[in-house]
Amino acid sequence: MEETYFINCDGGARGNPGPAAAAFVVKKGGKTIFKSNKFLGKATNNIAEYEAAIAALRWINHNKKIIKNSEVILLMDSELITNQLLGNFKTKNPTLKKLLESAKLLEQNSKIRISYKLIPREKNYEADFLVNEILNRNQSFT
Repeated sequence: MEETYFINCDGGARGNPGPAAAAFVVKKGGKTIFKSNKFLGKATNNIAEYEAAIAALRWINHNKKIIKNSEVILLMDSELITNQLLGNFKTKNPTLKKLLESAKLLEQNSKIRISYKLIPREKNYEADFLVNEILNRNQSFT
């Protein structure tokens, strides 16, 4: 029986660029089974959004034996990053292009069925909370 994992991803920067963080929350059957957040230092919102997706994709690769017969849906509130990951938008920025390539390589290496879905910001509150939590803890960063 195939299971579906939903992973909410979010990234944010205060100042754009400024202090930035990335986070993701993994759910299976409506229950949170894993969550992670990471302070990134100085970065842009778009870089932080990519870092959140990449962290989630690394988690998938690390756990692929457990979730091998499952579908994974990454839920994101960034229209730009979601559409770049879906192949709908071109990526011209060299930094974002490298991040996209890293994400696609992780996706390919996982051999898991992974899809990306754009969601409204208010439906991404758990990942957003984790981003703000770590940014608040690192507010003295300059």
